[in-house]
Amino acid sequence: MTDKIDKGPAASPAGPGASGTPYEAIKAIPVRHYGRWISAVVVAALLGWLVYAFSQGKVIWKTVGDKLFDPSVIEGLGNTVLISITSMLLGLLLGILFAVMRLSKNPVTSFVAWLYIWFFRGTPVYVQLLVWFSLPLIFEYINLGPIYKNETVDVMTPFMVALLGLGLNEGAYMAEIVRAGIQSVDEGQTEASHALGMTQLQTMRRVVLPQAMRVIIPPTGNEFINMLKTSSLVSAVQFTELLRASSNIGNTAGAIIEMYFVASIWYLALTSVFSVGQYYLERRYARGSTRSLPPTPFQRLKANLNMFRRTEVAR
Repeated sequence: MTDKIDKGPAASPAGPGASGTPYEAIKAIPVRHYGRWISAVVVAALLGWLVYAFSQGKVIWKTVGDKLFDPSVIEGLGNTVLISITSMLLGLLLGILFAVMRLSKNPVTSFVAWLYIWFFRGTPVYVQLLVWFSLPLIFEYINLGPIYKNETVDVMTPFMVALLGLGLNEGAYMAEIVRAGIQSVDEGQTEASHALGMTQLQTMRRVVLPQAMRVIIPPTGNEFINMLKTSSLVSAVQFTELLRASSNIGNTAGAIIEMYFVASIWYLALTSVFSVGQYYLERRYARGSTRSLPPTPFQRLKANLNMFRRTEVAR
């Protein structure tokens, strides 16, 4: 004979309590953030005042719209993208090279890398551009023996001057970024790779750099965004990029400030597009280092809309 234990009626979460009275439904009241609304109104008012002030200025906005897709402006825009990408690639290659040299145990290569970084980070990029542009005043010929020989004027074209000026300067900053990324990888990874028989080059290429990328990518993206804007300095060495093309039209048509607005619109468009690309690149390399990937801009917008909907329902 088995004993039967009377457990009694099971209490339901929505059923009556110990006193026999039903549970009262909880009414959630969202917290009021009055400070957010006040600050939003103040910022919107200041932004509206700024737009109104520019609308009352002596700016021919029709000219801005008409010249936005002018063939000369589009050509200058393409040159800006070209010189920015090529200079960034040169800076990235030099950055990896001099970062490895800086971390080398060889005192000569380490000192040369330090000297390169010290010089190009310590002098303004505008001065560097002018030095490369004035190089024919110092050297009449570029003589590499049996490999290459030509007049310096023919070699140092505006594009070459811009590439060397921006690329070499960027290489110094990228060297420090890459060095920080390499040092962020645990030394045990290198020791394990050497234990498996990998050479120093194989370890750097297959083990260290892939892990260092999540540290290198964010500042590299910022450097490229800065490169897009710094490329405007190459107008001083006769390279026709976006700013120079816009200025030429402005001086000819007598619409100087309007063409500055045209250049600003295109610079904003370029930085916005590449900023989105940087975000998704960072998100890709964040896989494996975080439990959940950061939300995309579309996911953030959807979450904000859902939050407003929940607030309306609660009211």
